Amino acid sequence: MVVGDNLNSVQLLVVGGGPGGYSVAERCAAEGMRVALVEQSEVGGACLNVGCIPSKALLHVAQIAASAKDSGNLGVDLSATVDLARAQIWMQSIVRRLQGRVASLLESRKVDVIRGTLRFEGPRRAIVTGDMNPLRLEFDDVVIATGSRPIELAQLPVDSHQVVDSTGALALTTLPASMAIVGAGYIGVEIGTAFAKLGSKVTIVDAADRILSSIMEPLTRPVARKLTELGIDVVLDATVNGRTEEGLVISRQNEESELIDAEIILSAVGRRPNTDGLDLEHLGLELMPTGHIRVDAQRRAAPNVYALGDVTEGPALAHKATAEAEVVARAVRGLGAYFEPVCVPTVVFSDPEIVSVGMTEEEAAGKGLDARSVRRPLGASGRALTLDRTDGFMELIYHTQDRIVLGIHMVGAGVSELAGEAALALEMAATVDDLALTIHPHPTLAEELSELASAAVANLGEPAHSFQGVLSR
Repeated sequence: MVVGDNLNSVQLLVVGGGPGGYSVAERCAAEGMRVALVEQSEVGGACLNVGCIPSKALLHVAQIAASAKDSGNLGVDLSATVDLARAQIWMQSIVRRLQGRVASLLESRKVDVIRGTLRFEGPRRAIVTGDMNPLRLEFDDVVIATGSRPIELAQLPVDSHQVVDSTGALALTTLPASMAIVGAGYIGVEIGTAFAKLGSKVTIVDAADRILSSIMEPLTRPVARKLTELGIDVVLDATVNGRTEEGLVISRQNEESELIDAEIILSAVGRRPNTDGLDLEHLGLELMPTGHIRVDAQRRAAPNVYALGDVTEGPALAHKATAEAEVVARAVRGLGAYFEPVCVPTVVFSDPEIVSVGMTEEEAAGKGLDARSVRRPLGASGRALTLDRTDGFMELIYHTQDRIVLGIHMVGAGVSELAGEAALALEMAATVDDLALTIHPHPTLAEELSELASAAVANLGEPAHSFQGVLSR
């Protein structure tokens, strides 16, 4: 970086230090580019600091606490006492460790990390303000990776005392006696499950007619049953009217307002892209009505502007942003690269977990494909039986003519670890024969995928090729 008269010049400016931002920064710096990364808070973004990582850590703590209630069935009598303040110390130690790894990676690549708030002053110029004196940056190319933030309801403003967003809920150090959650999407379901297992009385409220409404309905049924088992009240087709000191005020269809007792109210109704306040009009890009930045397949929004992650359309997932970073890191150097994945895996860390990869049978039919499905309950899995978790199933969607796997969908304890294999099968255009002939270790949940594929092969009326035949091709 060249410094003079408070003006710094770089080849690439990255705005936002989340998974997509720091990934593209370190990759371009590794290729010898002068890169500056501007982050308003901590490197790692919302996912590492206040989202994915602390929420999964909390779920682990909650599962340990809940296991004491079920262990008696296995001949082990346990009891658990929850100290959320001590749990927070462990959770934050994980966050700090991962922050350190990201910071060390950026430092090793010689990325200039600047803390502050950025706004653009022209197509190739920006100013950063923060603890230091204002710093101006000139750049050849820029990547917008500023992520997203929780949506706040006008009738339920976050006060960080009684009403919190997901960040506030994950930072609680005392266990609330009662919690009302507005939103039955993945954030609401995950956090609600965690606090119910920890001992809070949880109520989940949503305007939709079912939980996890963006997920294919059969996958959500075992989760809905588990919520009931955990003592969580789920109120659907409801409208949020506001709150009182005693709790959340809602109304159901054709009914008067009612009060849900809640010491803490979590607002989890979705997220919006962080594209305001940047003065993006200087860059010549197009903002969509949703606030997302319109990009092409190279994630290019204007001749020298790229955008990735939650500020672009598509699922707001860290792994999507990281994959987009690979594309941008090549595109910004003039190399051919396009973001055209066959699938972006969806994982919900509910109980049981949900994985959805690729097309459903209905989606395949909508595209004019002759597709079939096979389904296998986890009650048939030896591994699921040994874990005492047989709730759920796996389903495979396949093309009847070319035998290619079109989709894999699962609900069950621990199935999140199979999402990568499912995505690989689709990206490699694997056939049901390929999957059936792949030796899976026993006893594992993964072997259920080969069992599904074998069932598909049997349905097609043709035997799979022999192993020798595969090896000789």
